[in-house]
Amino acid sequence: MKPEMKVQLAGIELANPVLAASGTFGYGIEFEEIVSLERLGGFVTKGISLEPMQGHPPPRIIQTAAGMINAIGLQNIGVDAFIAEKLPALARYPQCKVFVNVFGYTVGEYISVIHKLNEASGIAAYELNVSCPNVHAGGMAFGADPGSLEYLVASARSATTRPLIVKLSPNVTSIAQMAKIAANAGADAVSLVNTFLALSIDVETRKPRISNVTGGLSGPAIKPIALRMVYETARSVQIPVLGLGGIMTPEDAVEFLLAGATAVQIGTANFADPRATERIAKGLESWCRSHNIERVSQLTGALEVPGPK
Repeated sequence: MKPEMKVQLAGIELANPVLAASGTFGYGIEFEEIVSLERLGGFVTKGISLEPMQGHPPPRIIQTAAGMINAIGLQNIGVDAFIAEKLPALARYPQCKVFVNVFGYTVGEYISVIHKLNEASGIAAYELNVSCPNVHAGGMAFGADPGSLEYLVASARSATTRPLIVKLSPNVTSIAQMAKIAANAGADAVSLVNTFLALSIDVETRKPRISNVTGGLSGPAIKPIALRMVYETARSVQIPVLGLGGIMTPEDAVEFLLAGATAVQIGTANFADPRATERIAKGLESWCRSHNIERVSQLTGALEVPGPK
């Protein structure tokens, strides 16, 4: 029997719970010749800002043990060019939901991007990147400061009727607490985790391997920590959780679903295999079939935790 792979996420029906993560899948349309976009639940665009950004100078991606560090610097073409040049072509794939990652260095910049996107069609939801440094708060990332996070999410909620997902930073004391703040401020879902702040040094030159000095660690190395954070968050909020962090196989995706995720995002795996998201989506369906899972949604939060003896 073919398992039911559809899931509901913040009022959005996904064909399956596997999405490509922001920053690893471009604007989506670039992959149409190598990936069957209609076989994905959806994808999250790279971060979109009010004005075009060049990003950091190279080197800005390096391989590490069981992962990679990147400091791309949020390079993108800006919201106007995205709406004019990228979004129209995605209408050819209505089953593949488009989530637009939004960022800014002030709350006003976030809201300006959202207002422009509100006028465009073909967007399922927004994902707020709250790992950006808030220039009005001395450079503290929105997602690391409870007050800044609450104000940003509440402002974004007031600016749009589209579903709002908040992508949380793991570089905090309690990600579950930050998820609660986002939920109370109006978030419809949270995605976690973003990358971990990391450093790699070339001992011969005694210099950082990344031009920006530090970057974000992703890949299989962070998966056990990401799983723990998804588990804690899913038990703390009533809104859906999207899990990501080192998912390379269908079984990895199952782990995140069991930990409480409604859907998952595939990130670093796309750099090694551009078809990774499609492969994992297909593999997840096969896994459900072989394990007699009638509906993939049955896996969400189905982790069996031993009780006290």
